[in-house]
Amino acid sequence: MNDQGSMAQTELLQADEAGIARAAAILREGGLVAFPTETVYGLGADATNADAVAGIYAAKERPSFNPLIAHVADFEAAQIQGIFDETARTLAEAFWPGPLTLVVPVAKTCTVSDLARAGLDSVGLRVPAHPLAHALLIEASRPIAAPSANRSGRVSPTNADHVLSDLDRRIDAVLDGGSTQVGVESTIIACLGDAPRLLRPGGVPREAVEELIGRKLEATSAEAENPLAPGMLASHYAPHARVRLNATLIERGEAALLFGGSVPSGLDGARAALNLSENGDPKEAAAHLFSYLRQLDASGAAVIAVAPVPETGLGEAINDRLKRAAAER
Repeated sequence: MNDQGSMAQTELLQADEAGIARAAAILREGGLVAFPTETVYGLGADATNADAVAGIYAAKERPSFNPLIAHVADFEAAQIQGIFDETARTLAEAFWPGPLTLVVPVAKTCTVSDLARAGLDSVGLRVPAHPLAHALLIEASRPIAAPSANRSGRVSPTNADHVLSDLDRRIDAVLDGGSTQVGVESTIIACLGDAPRLLRPGGVPREAVEELIGRKLEATSAEAENPLAPGMLASHYAPHARVRLNATLIERGEAALLFGGSVPSGLDGARAALNLSENGDPKEAAAHLFSYLRQLDASGAAVIAVAPVPETGLGEAINDRLKRAAAER
């Protein structure tokens, strides 16, 4: 995908073999494709490609890096990405394909990028029921991250025209599956080793879940400090090291997270240093953010000093995550 706002006209692809093949090829190449699910149109990107995922945030003008749901073709594909305990397995077998998202611990074989997971050690997974979405996932042969295909804060789209009115020339293609059945978003349930928790009510009723598993779901407030899923406040990735923002001087022994071409004073004494984007590209910086924080944290430095990042474009979202990482714990 090109820089935000500089793309050619968005392709409108038909719901046939050629359209599906073209959409899958665009996704494999790191582009953005809107496609129908059983609820609304999703804005898809290769969930394993952090650069592609950063393109979602740029196109949507999403204000912060919330974790994204990774859509997969079937339960077998989901088990490559996440670890399913007995409850999660029971729910998956009963309600997939369908409007249920399960948040589970990441598997060692997980390929969903840090950016799509918002730096968390859990992953949100869903097997959509729409036949066109299923065909696209089979053809693409990888998990697809897909929030709703609209700019942030606007109404979710239920047909291809809605998508184009919001995102024409901002994404590569729309796979036109006609109007979706308008419904609520997917139910999100966390199965993370404690009691299963309802993170967001949605298309699968709470009562149906509780009847199946034989217990009440614990509720998680949308104002929780560490939300784990879309539709809730962005959770922060907190490294072990203390994070110091807007650093123009690197103290000896600190790890340095840089941006752009300017070199802060004291860099030669840094324990480790990584540059989010040497040419100052916020999209490239977004793609590197979580993995670079992890790498610098692994250096053993007590402090990660972060050079200033401009607030323009995706810089606002990058700074939002950095502020959460730097917050008192």
